[in-house]
Amino acid sequence: MLRTRVIPVLLLRNKGLVKTVRFDKSKYIGDPINAVKLFNDKEVDELVFLDIDAGKQQRKPDFELIKNIASECFMPLGYGGGITEFEDIARLFAIGIEKVILNSAALKDLNLISRASEVFGDQSIVVSVDVQKNLWGKHQVFSHAKIKHPRTDLMAYIREAQEAGAGEIIINSVDHDGMMQGYDLPLIQKVVAATRVPVVACGGAGTLTDLRKAVDAGASGVAAGSLFIYHGPHKAVLINYPTQQQLKELFQ
Repeated sequence: MLRTRVIPVLLLRNKGLVKTVRFDKSKYIGDPINAVKLFNDKEVDELVFLDIDAGKQQRKPDFELIKNIASECFMPLGYGGGITEFEDIARLFAIGIEKVILNSAALKDLNLISRASEVFGDQSIVVSVDVQKNLWGKHQVFSHAKIKHPRTDLMAYIREAQEAGAGEIIINSVDHDGMMQGYDLPLIQKVVAATRVPVVACGGAGTLTDLRKAVDAGASGVAAGSLFIYHGPHKAVLINYPTQQQLKELFQ
């Protein structure tokens, strides 16, 4: 059995790194290239970069910046943000991205998932789903811009994305983002029960124990931002990551 993947997620804004709370209140935390070098030294399983403004600003990915990041990155690298067409996906793979992460583009056109997975293999095409509860406690699909999407039936969309060819699902809780109070475990359980592809939990991790709880809820991988960026009660910016021994003990 493969060891659980533990994945730092870094958010890009204006060529720098930021961290959000509930997809809002972004705080600048540093330079992406420096962060990559630090995570290289810590032997990270995978690394994910998400450009949180590209879609809202209706612009393409910053291919030059992504190329520079990929050239420094020693671990598998995923990227999402600003992807609208097949040519964007092909270009990202050409410059060294191993996994392309689709969010708004997948919501708009499931055929993009199908075409990309047929050409590049479904293991390299990831669909990220941003989820927030409504006033009645029902999970609904949102874009990264916190805009409710007409496709509000979460489970139907998850199944459609899977059938279209998504090789992995990232489930990201808007309500838990940056709170460092734990993942939305019922959400993880619900999504895992409805899928046959790996599910990566994201949004809310504050301790290593939170990672374990998400895995116990069924997640194949766990992703986090604040946990690997902040240190101490005052949230000083300090890139960190568990040692291989800590991970072995955590998931044994």
